[in-house]
Amino acid sequence: MPTGSVKLQSIKKLGQDNHSYDFTDEGNAQSVKINQGNDEKPAIRVGFFQLFRFATCKDVLMMVVGSVCAVLHGSAQPLMLLVFGLLTDTFIEYDIELNELSDDRKECVNNTIQWKKNYTEGIGLMTPLNQPCGLLDIEYEMTLFAFYYVGIGAAVFLLGYFQISLWVTAAARQIQLVRKLYFSRVMRMEIGWFDCTSVGELNTRMSDDINKINDAIADQVAIFLQRFTTFVCGFCIGFVKGWKLTLVIVAASPMIGVGAGLMALFVAKLTGMELQAYAKAGAVADEVLTSIRTVAAFGGEKKEVQRYDRNLISAQRWGIRKGLIIGFFTGYMWLIIFLCYGLAFWYGSSLVVTTGEYTPGTLLQVFFGVLIAAMNLGQASSCLEAFAAGRGAATLIFETIEREPEIDCLSEAGYKLDRVKGDIEFHNVTFYYPSRPDVKILDQLSVAVKSGETTAFVGPSGAGKSTAIQLIQRFYDPKEGMVTLDGHDIRGLNIQWLRSLIGIVEQEPVLFATTIAENLRYGRPNVSMEDIVSAAKEANAYNFIMDLPQQFDTLVGEGGGQMSGGQKQRIAIARALVRKPRILLLDMATSALDNESEAIVQEALDNVRKGRTTISIAHRLSTIKNADVIVGFEHGRAVEKGKHNELLERKGVYFTLVTLQSQGDKALNEKARQMADDEEEQERLNLSRAGSYRASLRASIRQRSRSQLSNLMPESFAPIAIERGPRDAVSQNAIPEEEIVEPAPVGRILKYNIPEWPYMLFGSFGAAINGGVNPVYSLLFSQILATFSVIDPVAQRKEIDSICLFFVMVGVVSFFTQMLQGYAFSKSGELLTRRLRRLGFHSMLGQEIGWFDDHRNSPGALTTRLATDASQVQGATGSQIGMIVNSLTNIGVAVLMSFYFSWKLTLLILCFLPFIALSGGFQAKMLTGFAKQDKEAMEVAGRISGEALNNIRTIAGLGKEKIFVDMYEAQLDGPYQAALKKAKVYGACYGFAQCVIFLTNSASYRFGGYLVQHEGLHFSLVFRVISAIVTSGTALGKASSYTPDYAKAKISAARFFQLLDRVPQISVYSDTGDKWDNFQGNIEFIDCKFTYPTRPDIQVLNGLNVSVKPGQTLAFVGSSGCGKSTSVQLLERFYDPDHGRVLIDGHDSTRVSVPFLRSKIGIVSQEPILFDCSIEENIKYGDNSREISMNEVISAAKKAQLHDFVMSLPEKYDTNVGAQGSQLSRGQKQRIAIARAIIRDPKILLLDEATSALDTESEKTVQEALDKAREGRTCIVIAHRLSTIQNSDIIAVMSRGFVIEKGPHDQLMALKGAYYKLVTTGAPIS
Repeated sequence: MPTGSVKLQSIKKLGQDNHSYDFTDEGNAQSVKINQGNDEKPAIRVGFFQLFRFATCKDVLMMVVGSVCAVLHGSAQPLMLLVFGLLTDTFIEYDIELNELSDDRKECVNNTIQWKKNYTEGIGLMTPLNQPCGLLDIEYEMTLFAFYYVGIGAAVFLLGYFQISLWVTAAARQIQLVRKLYFSRVMRMEIGWFDCTSVGELNTRMSDDINKINDAIADQVAIFLQRFTTFVCGFCIGFVKGWKLTLVIVAASPMIGVGAGLMALFVAKLTGMELQAYAKAGAVADEVLTSIRTVAAFGGEKKEVQRYDRNLISAQRWGIRKGLIIGFFTGYMWLIIFLCYGLAFWYGSSLVVTTGEYTPGTLLQVFFGVLIAAMNLGQASSCLEAFAAGRGAATLIFETIEREPEIDCLSEAGYKLDRVKGDIEFHNVTFYYPSRPDVKILDQLSVAVKSGETTAFVGPSGAGKSTAIQLIQRFYDPKEGMVTLDGHDIRGLNIQWLRSLIGIVEQEPVLFATTIAENLRYGRPNVSMEDIVSAAKEANAYNFIMDLPQQFDTLVGEGGGQMSGGQKQRIAIARALVRKPRILLLDMATSALDNESEAIVQEALDNVRKGRTTISIAHRLSTIKNADVIVGFEHGRAVEKGKHNELLERKGVYFTLVTLQSQGDKALNEKARQMADDEEEQERLNLSRAGSYRASLRASIRQRSRSQLSNLMPESFAPIAIERGPRDAVSQNAIPEEEIVEPAPVGRILKYNIPEWPYMLFGSFGAAINGGVNPVYSLLFSQILATFSVIDPVAQRKEIDSICLFFVMVGVVSFFTQMLQGYAFSKSGELLTRRLRRLGFHSMLGQEIGWFDDHRNSPGALTTRLATDASQVQGATGSQIGMIVNSLTNIGVAVLMSFYFSWKLTLLILCFLPFIALSGGFQAKMLTGFAKQDKEAMEVAGRISGEALNNIRTIAGLGKEKIFVDMYEAQLDGPYQAALKKAKVYGACYGFAQCVIFLTNSASYRFGGYLVQHEGLHFSLVFRVISAIVTSGTALGKASSYTPDYAKAKISAARFFQLLDRVPQISVYSDTGDKWDNFQGNIEFIDCKFTYPTRPDIQVLNGLNVSVKPGQTLAFVGSSGCGKSTSVQLLERFYDPDHGRVLIDGHDSTRVSVPFLRSKIGIVSQEPILFDCSIEENIKYGDNSREISMNEVISAAKKAQLHDFVMSLPEKYDTNVGAQGSQLSRGQKQRIAIARAIIRDPKILLLDEATSALDTESEKTVQEALDKAREGRTCIVIAHRLSTIQNSDIIAVMSRGFVIEKGPHDQLMALKGAYYKLVTTGAPIS
């Protein structure tokens, strides 16, 4: 074909720059691919400092000042230690002086302690005592120290405030910028990029990932700097003041590190083991719930619950081990810590007493310096996680911000033509979607569309019609060839300008959630109201808009949900017309409408087509007939072109389309006129569907959208039901998606845990002792200080040794009690979890089948609920009780002890206690962050971005990206202002929380000094009281942070109890209902009507009347969806009819006992479901009410023609069939299913397309087996192959939910009705 080659050369000349395009395209495509490859493991490709790449100078300044504040703040705690050391020394000196003077032989003369005169005369040898006295005004000294503390406290408050608020503010400013950049860049991306990136993913990235970056560059940095400084300064103080002791403590500290590391390791490992063990049980649950119909049919519920429970045991074991190990390691840590205390004080005191190298104050400075350093190091490491998460999140976001779009819709580049004629031409265009590079959509497509004409594209689905339209809009660029407008390659034109020429009406028009007038304004910016009105009139929309109460200001709802399909479509047409387009693209614009709206919309379209270049894609003839040119597409090529009549003569793609459709329409219209005697028409229509076009059309409909159903559904039947039906159903379902549950009362949760009361009692005992450890520690610590003022060295040494021993004892005790607490509570918790899982599973299996149809109860959702909800309930019982008991004893013991030693001082400190607890709680809250409030603030902006990304094609077609970017940025302002305000509040809270302790100390030591001087209180008691209450206060705050688990637990429990309390409509477990001895198997359906509970708008059975005598075989035939299988399910009582009755031996099925009825029925279905166990067990599953001997199994297998095949297997009857029987062929599975049904010895046998899935060979074998099985039983057969039903006693032909003819084979053949047609055409009936 020489013309072709010539054409090709001219094209080369036309688009000489094609190569360059191709080249860049491929390069980019590769880079995209590379990115996708890496997405699997989101490598961190962003350095930490690169997170701040969007910081302005002002931000940098803020961060620098914030960092300086953080460093200074970090050095405050070690500074306080220096003061603390001096303070201790002062107290001890004062006490020594008191001790000396309590000896009546000494007196204070000229500020030195001297022996009294009369003693020295008696014994001249007494050494002179040159100890100063009377110089120490303890109150004055304490006032001085109090001022130090207040000074440090005030500084800490200010530093804490600045450090946090500056960092958070700087972060808020940067994140604001990142959000803007990211969204505007995403909106500029070409459509192909959106095909490869899911919108859901983009939405999460915009919310979660950016929040992660925020966490990494905000307060966490400041806190990390502060803690790290504290760590460094603490060690410095330790080494400067006393290197010997520091080294001794440091030497012991790896033990703690090792313990913590091992604990993390073991817990991770054991959690893995526990999950793995549960996975087995989860698999059982999943298998059972997926095949719930089989389980119900064979009455296997109780058996399955036991099988599930058996698999839960190992998970429970691992959980208990985990609790024990956590207990062991926590105990170990406490043991080591107390041993360290003992060691440090023993060695330190010998340095103080024997060698006199340290003062007691130095000892404390060193000891606490190292302790604080170690603690802060541990806390600082938790910030590193946030940094890593932030860097990981930034990788994808920054890469998107840097990516250059291949087709940049906001670029200014490209020509704008002065006048546009509107000739569009495709030159040898080859194209595939970037998301599916292996499927060629357009293959060398060449089509010319003349200006001012209406061209219709027709062809089966997937032929590339819509793709061609998207190329005209330049959503994609062709891989080869080009698309021209008036002879200009559209790649050279300005995109915004090009798209402004085009008006498009899609099959599912997208309206934005605003008013009608605003929606029309999206068509063209600054359009006048007159234009809007005239466009609405042209689109036939004006009248219905004026009928609405608010007229043009009516809100259309999310996605236009408040409007009917026809209304939406007309608004969309008006929106296209407002643009005054030169080119009008109609993509199936009327397919989603019923007849009436279609006529109106079609009229509107016919009016507006005049004088414009119009391309129309349609499947309906009425819309295509009057086009100027019709182009037939097939496999991505234009295969024919011409007018309606020319194409009919060619007998090509168009011809098949037309003939099939007119047949269909005729049948449907007749059906509408009279329901009774056109069944044959209907059957013929069904047969004619075999045509290739019709088949592909059906596929296309499935692909395109639910609302196109109406193509195949008679409009006159369901005028609006179809159009609105699915959407309504969806919206009703969507609302109760996350049901709001009232949290369950704790009492009820504990009720389920009652059998474990001994464990809980012991656990609480352990927890109580652990709570007492903190106050005991402060008791020992102050006791040590007291020993330093003892004068007699021997007594002193002895006392120190005994205290150090005491430390060791406390450590050992707490080791055992921690273990006890861990083990006891994990045991009770795991037993509770297992019990709840079993009960939950039991009640799931007891629900009626209709319950499982609800998408919220899909097997996946239910197994997840079993896995997570049950284990979360633990949070409300075991460990939670432990925490509460622990905190209560801690505070109780501390307060009692303090009151005993000095009630005045205690009352003073208790005033500060609420603040200390608050600060503890606040810090715990800070670690979890304030993410929730941020999320709420971002919701509005999130809605805009979500709407924009979901409807990106519409927005691109209208060229409105900029508007959405601006709207989004406007919405960001609220959250940004809130973040700035939060920064200040947050900073103030942090500063306050940090300085509370300093203020408490200043007040209490000053008052302590007063009590020591005036009331003779021993100084060690001051330390005792203060440290006891301060430590218990922080413990209180930390305990309050454990509440989130508790709330979660209550909600999980509530969800669980909802399941346990639900009363099924058809109860499997109850024995009530009729039972009778001589079960015959006489079945009658009387006027049954039925709709599935999940699809209430589709009537499945519509007055079914049919009966079977005992021993007879009834065969149902009919097209799929006519209600054959449904009738079988009513007989099994998976469902009950909405209207009418099913009688079994004259008993109404709703009154018969469910287990009894099902035990009389055996079923073999089309795709038999086998369980993942041996062949023998699968056959035995047929009767779960008794023990079955091997002989019975074998005889059933022989009847099912299965025995010989099983004996040929290496493991014979013990062969495992694999998950869902995957190890066997279909014929083998089918025969096992038959054996399973035979072993039940049922009175009624149901065969639901039992041989349809088999090849001829296996079919013969299985058919023989079935014929054997049918002997002497009532049998209902559903089949698509006539050979299988010819010898039935009664054949019932069904259509649309009722029987249209019935009788034996010969009688029906003689009738020459629907059955006759089926047999003679020999087609399958579906």
